[in-house]
Formats: sequence, C-alpha cells, structure tokens
Amino acid sequence: MIIQPVVEGYGEVDAVPVLLRRLQAELGLFTFQIARPIRRRRSQLATEEQVRLSVRLAMGTPECSGILILFDSDDACPKDFGPTVKAWAQAEAGATRCEVVLAHPEYETWFIATVESLRGFRGVKPDAISHPTPEDVRDCKGALEDRMEFGSSYSPRVDQAAFTAQIDLRQAHIASRSFRRMTKAFGDLAAAAGVELPAWPPEAWR
Repeated sequence: MIIQPVVEGYGEVDAVPVLLRRLQAELGLFTFQIARPIRRRRSQLATEEQVRLSVRLAMGTPECSGILILFDSDDACPKDFGPTVKAWAQAEAGATRCEVVLAHPEYETWFIATVESLRGFRGVKPDAISHPTPEDVRDCKGALEDRMEFGSSYSPRVDQAAFTAQIDLRQAHIASRSFRRMTKAFGDLAAAAGVELPAWPPEAWR
C-alpha cells in the first residue's frame, strides 16, 4: 500500500516525504509506504481538468491506496478552495482516498511557527523567535530569512527537506491550522490504507 503525494514545488518533492515519514513514525506504524511526490505547477492544481489529470498520474503508481495533494494557498482561502479541489480529485479517484491540504499561506509557515526548534540550524539565529501569528504572514520565506544570521539565506531546493526533518511537529500542530489539517489528512489516508489508528493526533499535541 502506497500513499502518493502530489506537490507544487521542487523543494516539496524532497521535503514532503520527510514530513510524511515523520508523521508515520509518530503513528508507529509502517505498513504502508510513501512514494516520491509528483510535481505539478501551481496552475495545474487550480483547475478541475488539471487536478483530474494529476490524480490520474498519481493513480498510475502501483498499489496506490491514497493520494495527498499539497500546495500553498497563496491568496486562496483554504476553507473554500481546499474542499473544491478535493471534490474534483475524489470524483476522478473514485474509491481511492484523496486528501487536499493547502499550506496557509506557504509551506514555510510551518517553519516560522516552530523556529525555536531550528535555532542554530542552517543559519537560523540562536535566539530566533517564532512568529506569533504565522498564518497571517504574507511572505513566509522572507520572515524565515529575517530569523537567519546576516549573510544566510533560505533556498527551498537546498533547505526545505532539512528544515522539515528538524521542526517540532507538536509546536507546528499547535501554532498552525493548516498543519493541523495536514495531520488529519495524513491520519485519514493511513486509515484508508487499512491502518488501525491509535489516538491521532498524539494526545501531547492537543
């Protein structure tokens, strides 16, 4: 059984499997696998025709038991647009479970929400403080660089997977509604893959 992610960025191609495997480790269950993500442009995840095509590509993965579509919300409202994309995806996938997560407003929101766990890592300042309202930030990459040492910069292709491996998942769950959606979507996909879930999310995250 395999969960097939579909993502929009080059950085997410490496970062999302890291995130999903960390969530899988929190479950303590390894009866399903995480496939290497399929990358699609943001515009290809914003129309019904292209979303359906993305789902067909994902369903070409052998033993695909679930599909996760993850992309940045940018200016879209996750509460409105997320269910719309999910309806398109599920209509194409039929019995294969599809979940759609919009990182709000960007994947890097989850980094600035948990930056204490990144202190001293890849140029992050040793006294960096997480943003108090990370989902209100319009330039999360810039906000992350504001928390880095002079001369350091953030590159999704270079840093995104490494930061994903380092962040405090509990803090992200508490601080970010879109990360809570990510956590729930992962649990739903695991359940659809036949996993008997323990308490999820972990009690300590609530």
